Amino acid sequence: MTMRTPFLITATVLLAFPTMAGAQNNVEGRVGRLESEMRAVQRKVFPGGNGQLLQPEVTAPVVPTEVPGSPSSSVVIDLSARVTALEQQMASLTGQGEQNGYQLRQLREEFEAYRRATDAKLVAPPATGPVVAPAVGGDDEPAPIAATPPSKPLAGARPTPAAKPAAEPDRAARVAAVAKPTGGEPVEDAYLYGYRLWEAKLYPEAQAQLKKTVTDFPKSRRASFAQNLLGRAYLDDGKPSLASMAFYENYKKMPDGERAPDSLLYLGQALVKLDKPADACKVYDELGDVYAGKLSATMLADIKRGRATAKCK
Repeated sequence: MTMRTPFLITATVLLAFPTMAGAQNNVEGRVGRLESEMRAVQRKVFPGGNGQLLQPEVTAPVVPTEVPGSPSSSVVIDLSARVTALEQQMASLTGQGEQNGYQLRQLREEFEAYRRATDAKLVAPPATGPVVAPAVGGDDEPAPIAATPPSKPLAGARPTPAAKPAAEPDRAARVAAVAKPTGGEPVEDAYLYGYRLWEAKLYPEAQAQLKKTVTDFPKSRRASFAQNLLGRAYLDDGKPSLASMAFYENYKKMPDGERAPDSLLYLGQALVKLDKPADACKVYDELGDVYAGKLSATMLADIKRGRATAKCK
């Protein structure tokens, strides 16, 4: 009996060792997999972590775990505790990553809604009748002619259908009378011809020519002149809504153009005609902020008159 006891103990240990080793390898495999997943989650949630594994501030208490079929081992207990803590931390980080992603999507949607609302305010449809705008002149553009408000019908009078505009038999002759420049510079000739048509109050023809100039020569310095004059042609033609879009496009696409400040000034006038004085005041504020120190005394005086017309605070 005495000689068999050590042999039985040794046999029992050898039989139990593969089971304990298999459990330990299984736990270590889980630990390795969880640590790899944890690093991937942390790289997504904390992109500035430089690949370091951040330890949780609050960890679960260590609960001893016994592996069935194997004797108690401090190594197995420690590994089981690490697995539990890693599983809890990964679940927490995954939830935090999903919440951050949702909040980021919300911020993007709110910003896009704000941008669309701002653009819609600057380019809004016409509301009521026109208001006389202050006269402003550029370096080589005469001041626009103020529109006359339409007369109101008498109370109780039956409205009469709008009469069709009378044909102008001499319009073709008027257009033909406008000399086309032949200076040899295509962009200068194109812009100057549109300017002459506008000066002759042939607004539809001037609009078509100025649009063509901007399309054909978008990189030329005259593109800013032509786009600004296009807005003025609409404004003088009694189309403040189209004018506001033309002025806004000039400022938005060519903010460094020579006529970008003028377009903001005229945009304020167009918004006043559209019965949007509050938006006009915002435009005058932006004009003063963006081009501070670059405005002439004449421009500053025009802004002051525009703010007075819009009753800005």
